Order: sequence, then structure tokens, then C-alpha cells
Amino acid sequence: MESNTLKGHLFAIFTVIVWGTTFIATKVLLVDLTPIEILFIRFVMGFAALTIFYPKRLGFTTKEQELLFMSAGLCGVTLYFLLENIALTYSFASNVGIIISIAPFFTAIVSHIFLDSEKFKVNFIIGFLFAITGIIVISLNGSAVLKLNPLGDILTVLAALVWAFYSVLTKKISALNYNTILTTRRVFFYGLVFMIPALFVMDFSPSIQLLTKPKVLFNLMYLGLGASALCFVIWNSAIRILGPTKTSVYIYATPVVTVITSAIVLHEHITPIAIIGTILTLTGLIISELKTGERKENKDELSTDPKLIPSQEIRS
Repeated sequence: MESNTLKGHLFAIFTVIVWGTTFIATKVLLVDLTPIEILFIRFVMGFAALTIFYPKRLGFTTKEQELLFMSAGLCGVTLYFLLENIALTYSFASNVGIIISIAPFFTAIVSHIFLDSEKFKVNFIIGFLFAITGIIVISLNGSAVLKLNPLGDILTVLAALVWAFYSVLTKKISALNYNTILTTRRVFFYGLVFMIPALFVMDFSPSIQLLTKPKVLFNLMYLGLGASALCFVIWNSAIRILGPTKTSVYIYATPVVTVITSAIVLHEHITPIAIIGTILTLTGLIISELKTGERKENKDELSTDPKLIPSQEIRS
């Protein structure tokens, strides 16, 4: 049991390290590609990679189960990444990486609403206030000092909220006991389906010549094969082992990775006020976890009744 739990923690750590650098890869690609082009191409690559690696088919399940897959694809693949990619056109990669780290708060709230057994205490409220204050500081600093459009930060908050629904739905999907690769591929499929209307509304016209540029091709492969195909499977496995709330807590490490890599690769300047905002946000995340009862949490996360389906509900 302890070995399995350790594996879950290692899966989450590896995934967050990779995801922490995807903001930089996406920011680099936005020089040549539009948000929808990056999104669609990376998930086509991810879907193809999973199909080649594991060609077995899941087949159609029950109506209720397909609704879970569809909701996860819509919120996790289509909405989350579209919001995130558009946010990166308005804000720094470091800003997006920091703000997206509030996803555990939204995950706890959504879990509290849709999973009766998942509760939060006073320390959660205190931590939430710290984190929100940090995000406000980061946003005000960006718009006032760097003349950035706060729309990017707002879109990132919405992306974090969408991710919370994905995390809870992933817990429900894992309770169905299907192969993780097959369920991940099914979620990718529905995400791509929901993306199709956006291809006609948004600017989608990538050229082969552009896609074969070494810088563009490398970053697309990193996002599609690494961050999408590989990390989605590993992340979903972590959720299966640890539960959605405990797994999502690892997202607070994302801004550390993002800030460091954005400074090195993109040469983004981190101001003292932005550092204060980052510290406030991370402090809030840590406070929210300080007094979580381990025994009760383990009991809570055993609530996996597939009949408990949210009204509707994936990551860098």
C-alpha cells in the first residue's frame, strides 16, 4: 500500500515538473501559431501517440459513462487549454503559471459540492484568502508596471476552475476501472470533437512549412507527446491512487518551475511585487493543507460511486 502511494506521489511530481515548462513551450509557439492551432495539433499528436502505443479499443460504454468522458473532454481538453493558450497571449508565462496554481482550491470546492465525503476546514478558507490576495497583487503589478492586459489573468483563473471539474470527473472515471490509456484517449477524442467548431470561428490555417521548422516541431512534440499523451496518463494514474484533492495539491509546485524556466528561456523579468504575490499564493496553498486529517482524507477519497455524476466536467 505504501509503495503504491509513493508511486502516486512520484507520478504527480514528474507530471507537474513537465507541465510547469509547458507554459514556456506554448509561449514560444504563440510567435508562429494561434492558440487554437497549438491546441488542436498537440492533441491530435497526443491521440495518435496513445493509439499507436495501445491500439486496443474501449468501445462505447453506457450513456452515463459516455457523459463523463464527454464532459471531461469538453472542460479538460477544449476549454481548459483554450483558456490557457489565449491567456498566454495577454500575460507572461510566469503569471499564468502562478495563477493556475490555485486549481487545488477550486478542486476542493467542487469536490465538497459534488462529493459529499470531501470536506474542507477553516485553514482552507484562510489559505484561499492568502492565495487570492497573492493573485490580485500579481495581476495589479502586471497591469500597472508592465502594462499587461489583466484579461490574461482572468482567463487563467477561469482555466483553474475548469481544471477542478476535470479533476473530480477523473476520479469518477477512474472508479469505472477501465484501462487508463483507453480512458485518456477517449477524453482526448471528445476534446478534439468539441474543438472542431472553434476551428471555423478562430484563426486555424497552419502551413506545413511552418510546422516543420525545428523550433515549432520540437515544442509541438513536447506538448503533444510529452505533456499530453504521457503526462495525462501518468496524472490520471496519480488521481486513481491518491484522489483528486491530494493530487491537485501538487499543482502548487507548478509556478516554481514556470518562474525559473520563464526567466531562463524567455528572459521574463520578475519584479519584487510579483515575488511577494507568488509567496502569498504559495503560502495560501500550503496553509490550506496544514491540518488536513490524513485518516479522514483517505476515507473521504474512497467515495467513488459512479452514480454521483456532476452536472458537467485536463492540464498543460
